[in-house]
Amino acid sequence: MIKRFRNWILLSILTSMVVCPAAKAQDRRTIAEPVAPHTVCDRPVPSGKNDTVSLQDAIEHCPAGAAVYLGRGEFHSGPLDMKSGVTLWIGRGATLIAIPEPAAYDKGLGQCGRIAEKGDGCRPFISFSKTRGGGIYGEGIIDGQGGAIIGGGAESWWQLARRAQAQGGKQNAPRLIQIDHAQDITFSGVTLRNAPNFHVAMSRVEGATFWGLTIDSPADARNTDGIDLGAGQDVTITHSLIRTGDDNVAIKAGDNGSSSHISIIDNYFGWGHGMSIGSEVNSGARDILVRNLTLDGTTSGLRIKSDVSRGGLVESVTYEYVCLRGNRWPVAFDTKYDPRARGTRIPVYRQIVLRHVHGDTGVLLMRGLDEGHALDVTLEDVRFASSATWQVEHANVTASDVSPPLPGRVAKPLRRGSEVCSSAFRDGGW
Repeated sequence: MIKRFRNWILLSILTSMVVCPAAKAQDRRTIAEPVAPHTVCDRPVPSGKNDTVSLQDAIEHCPAGAAVYLGRGEFHSGPLDMKSGVTLWIGRGATLIAIPEPAAYDKGLGQCGRIAEKGDGCRPFISFSKTRGGGIYGEGIIDGQGGAIIGGGAESWWQLARRAQAQGGKQNAPRLIQIDHAQDITFSGVTLRNAPNFHVAMSRVEGATFWGLTIDSPADARNTDGIDLGAGQDVTITHSLIRTGDDNVAIKAGDNGSSSHISIIDNYFGWGHGMSIGSEVNSGARDILVRNLTLDGTTSGLRIKSDVSRGGLVESVTYEYVCLRGNRWPVAFDTKYDPRARGTRIPVYRQIVLRHVHGDTGVLLMRGLDEGHALDVTLEDVRFASSATWQVEHANVTASDVSPPLPGRVAKPLRRGSEVCSSAFRDGGW
């Protein structure tokens, strides 16, 4: 299955643009495919035991602009802190494995690996904090071991998450990669799999490129978001394959700040909860471009979610050339994500454009808060099977070439448009 997905990504790279020029509603930088670092500062070798000390020492002594190179073999490690300008190069045949020991990640309060009122008791496996430049490169693997038994106990990180859900608490499990208050970060080629929690989480990041990643976790692995972007500007995710147990990509804008100028271009999403904006958008999210995206079997497809407890302005979002198949909610723009929510943070979605968006069946939901805060949506060449159903409430919709027709509108002959889905599914080996 992975090989099929990789074939689709390779064909996508060959048939689409590889340089993203600056434009409105997307990353303002000019993005080109990342190249390998010119200098390698250290080549640690796996010990067969715990390699945390040797790996962290190599990172600390590596000069900016150079890379710590991991060759073939399995490297077992606890938390690692990256430094500015340093790249962790994981070569073909190398696997960096997160040890499943809660004590290694604990922040000092003994909460990691436990269920509590809050879920912030663990350090991430790899941290970029207040760094500039550098990143992760290579064709190797970073494995979070989310399904491994933790701490010599009886359950895995994922089982802990399910137990927390049943008990109404928060699991304390480490994120695979955390990027905070950082600039000019680049990830290229690497495979991230089996994260105990989010695979990549960002907060207050200015300038980040994710090119050619594979992110892979089981569909039932709770809270294993692929890339979770909060308070970020000028971010591009491209030529990547993402399938997870939660949002494939989520763009958020909570109390840490707004998110803007984001490009999601030429990607393939397998199982997961879809291409999401929200649910925290109280600081505002805008200027977002989603282009050439296939969502195959995701629960939701194109999704903007919020409510009055965490709402805000979401504007200037364009989705174009999107293929959807096997989605329960191919389109879900919802300002009542939690119908029990209380608050005064009003969700407002405007200048939302869907252009050349094709799919099969499912519920097509567009629900504004009230007539005073109606959604503002434009649909152009938006086509689904006749069995698909629209649910539209408090929405001002401008539509042309839409099938099935919106409620209360008469079906019109459709113009011949681009068949954006057939080639995507064919190239994916379907």
